[in-house]
Amino acid sequence: MNTVQEPGKIRHFEDDFKEHYSGSKYNYEGEDIVTQTPAGAGNYEDYKNAKDRRKERNNSDAFSLNLGPIEWIFYLAIALAVIYLAYILFNEGGAGLFSANRNKAINSYEEITAENIEQTDIDSFILNAEREGNYRLAIRYYYLLVLKTLSLKNHIKFEDDKTNSEYLNEIYNKPFSKDFEYTSYLYNYIWYGEFPLNADKYQLAKTNFATLLKQVNT
Repeated sequence: MNTVQEPGKIRHFEDDFKEHYSGSKYNYEGEDIVTQTPAGAGNYEDYKNAKDRRKERNNSDAFSLNLGPIEWIFYLAIALAVIYLAYILFNEGGAGLFSANRNKAINSYEEITAENIEQTDIDSFILNAEREGNYRLAIRYYYLLVLKTLSLKNHIKFEDDKTNSEYLNEIYNKPFSKDFEYTSYLYNYIWYGEFPLNADKYQLAKTNFATLLKQVNT
């Protein structure tokens, strides 16, 4: 037993008193706690992670709230454009959006192109030309009607700059190829040769076009 003498008092210590102070709570140097604590544990790590999250959230809020009026207008315009595009696609269909030019009103043969020939009411143009007595123009429309019908039946691929010979090559093995060759000759002679037509001669030429159209449609 050890003794410590203080002024006016004598204290006695047991020989094994150090064993009573050997627990981890008496480890004032902290060596055992440091080596036993896993990384990322403890209140400090929780505090640090929470602080980082608050910093990221504040940065995000600062970005979204510091936009000027011009930026807001720009993003609003984009949003409205997207909404309008979605409306057109879902309510009118994508084909309607991209075929606006094809649905434009056609007023003469010069406006008939590869994009709109299959949607053009060529028969009405023929009737109008006949009523006006413009038989050469009616023959012009009849030839376009033949090309339109051949295109719809997938016998030819109509293109704005193709020649009659090129169309004939596409249907050379069809039973109506000879009739097409003859109507092409009539068309070139009457339209480009500026051959004058009266009602009787027009009816003769019209019969050849009508016969060819009947063959293509069967």
